[in-house]
Amino acid sequence: MKAVAGRLRRLVPALVLVAVGLLGWQWYVTASGVRPQVLPSPLRVLTEGWAFRAQIWANTLPTLQVTAVGFAVSLAVGWAIAVAVDFSPWLRRALTPLLVASQTLPIIAIAPLLIIWFGFGLLPKVVVIALVTFFPIAVGLIEGFARTDRQATNLLRSMGASRWEQFRYVRLPGAMPSFFTALRIGITYAVTGAIFAEYVGASAGLGIFMNLQKNSFRTDLVLAAVLVTALISITLYGLTFLVQRLVAPWSRRA
Repeated sequence: MKAVAGRLRRLVPALVLVAVGLLGWQWYVTASGVRPQVLPSPLRVLTEGWAFRAQIWANTLPTLQVTAVGFAVSLAVGWAIAVAVDFSPWLRRALTPLLVASQTLPIIAIAPLLIIWFGFGLLPKVVVIALVTFFPIAVGLIEGFARTDRQATNLLRSMGASRWEQFRYVRLPGAMPSFFTALRIGITYAVTGAIFAEYVGASAGLGIFMNLQKNSFRTDLVLAAVLVTALISITLYGLTFLVQRLVAPWSRRA
């Protein structure tokens, strides 16, 4: 209970800042008389968002599906690259520049090409999310493996442990703090990547919903969808701590 209370106390400054910002926003809209099409009040965003909750929820589900599939692919690719690089110094020298170069690709320019190549199905959106998120995961794991305690590795080697056993018992557990840090970065990027992928080609999703409401000058509903997107990102970010507690409790102490 004390730990929970301590975490709640750490949230108080952020909640106070958010409350002050919302009150200032509400005051400005009321005092200035700005049109809702330009800047709706927070109260209007919440009211209209609740009124259209069925439509927002119907578009949230496809976004969650794309995010889950795309991030799963990103995790698989990131782990495969990181493990291969850790086992092969030659691959490390060969792949590291390519990993960095992959982040210089303008996704906004590549995304329409993915639609041309793969159509309007799930695949191009998954590719966009993977391109956006696999880099922090791969680099986090690579750096985590590289920071493994050398004394523990040397001890296992002196006892006749194989390269795989050294990886399993020392390098993999030692990389978990770096991995979960990278995981939190990647999961927040995944939601943004899914929204962007829907903008360039999808039949449903929060990105499509925002675009339609923008064209209808429903700024309040656009902001309601933005709020839902933010809540999804925060929830997924928070879930990474739960996964870390269950999978690698020692990494939290590290």
